[in-house]
Amino acid sequence: MRLRGSLAIWLRDMLVLRRNIASEMVAVVAYPLTIYLAFGIGMKGYIGLVDGVPYGMFIAPGLITMTAVNAAYSESVWSLWFHRRVQFTIESYRVTPISVAEIVIAKIFSGFSHGLIKGLVVGLVIFAITPFRFPPSHLLIYLSFLVPGSAFFSCAGVICGTIMDKPETIGRVEAVFIMPLIFMSGLFFPLSSYPAAIIPWVRMLPTTALFEGARQALVNGSFLYGFAIQVGGTALLTFCAAVWIFRRKMAE
Repeated sequence: MRLRGSLAIWLRDMLVLRRNIASEMVAVVAYPLTIYLAFGIGMKGYIGLVDGVPYGMFIAPGLITMTAVNAAYSESVWSLWFHRRVQFTIESYRVTPISVAEIVIAKIFSGFSHGLIKGLVVGLVIFAITPFRFPPSHLLIYLSFLVPGSAFFSCAGVICGTIMDKPETIGRVEAVFIMPLIFMSGLFFPLSSYPAAIIPWVRMLPTTALFEGARQALVNGSFLYGFAIQVGGTALLTFCAAVWIFRRKMAE
């Protein structure tokens, strides 16, 4: 399979992002920054150390990761839905030599690119206003979790944008499934806070592997192989599901 079609669609999406970059960045920075100010600064005097590090440092990696994966999901789901149901751009793609798989790959990479760019911006803002720092050598280990994690959320967005025809349904899925999965994964508290009987089940969540693995990578430079395999495997399975579901939907 040649990916010229994917590259063309991806470049189109990046041009749209470039035209709206200022408003996009203001919106994407506001939410995690508000959370950090409320919890990382407002609550740190009451919470103290968590897993041996200050609370602000504990939640900072999670907020950066949350921004990236949320942006990857939102871009994929809303872009695909809008192009399929409003602009009918997908129909235009289908009368060209671009294959179904190339369309899916393009949308996944668009969401992935949005996630990395917006996560980087939030990371720079957090670095600028807080004492959160880490050795540069930790960044590569962190990216080994963030890259497949963003790909997983981007694939999930493609699936939702493909099978859901009503925007309110997409909003409900994000509120009922996406955000709870993120918050249950130890974004604001250590996994040890859960009852012992629940911890094994929480560890099975791909979002737990992503957030816990990314935090350990960025703060301690630790590469947790089990979590890395879990995140990468989930991303691969979700990608296969996204291609299959999109192909079935377009064949209807």
